[in-house]
Amino acid sequence: MSGAGKQRSERFRPRLEQMLGDLLRLRESSAQDRAVVELDRQSVGRLSRMDAMQAQQMALAADRQRQAQVSRIRRALKQIDDGEFGDCLECGNEIPDGRLEADPSAHLCLSCAKLKSG
Repeated sequence: MSGAGKQRSERFRPRLEQMLGDLLRLRESSAQDRAVVELDRQSVGRLSRMDAMQAQQMALAADRQRQAQVSRIRRALKQIDDGEFGDCLECGNEIPDGRLEADPSAHLCLSCAKLKSG
């Protein structure tokens, strides 16, 4: 990697590390929301349990999204370490700075991302 490429990738490292730390702290603080819903005999019947189960499912879905983002951030940090950060994993072209500013964990250029989603 050229000096400019290394400088470019290192510019994003602090932000990625901050994002990773925030996600891991959020995951830890929301662990109780994802826990098994216990039968609470003090609650007012089935609806209370159903509400609790729905909240649990929403927390689990949010956690899956956080885990996917954690994986993307860790991959981006590894790419920085390996000197490959900012290169599209599909076509190998450089991902524009604007895309990385919006999402420093992006691993596809906009063209390849559109092809994958469409």
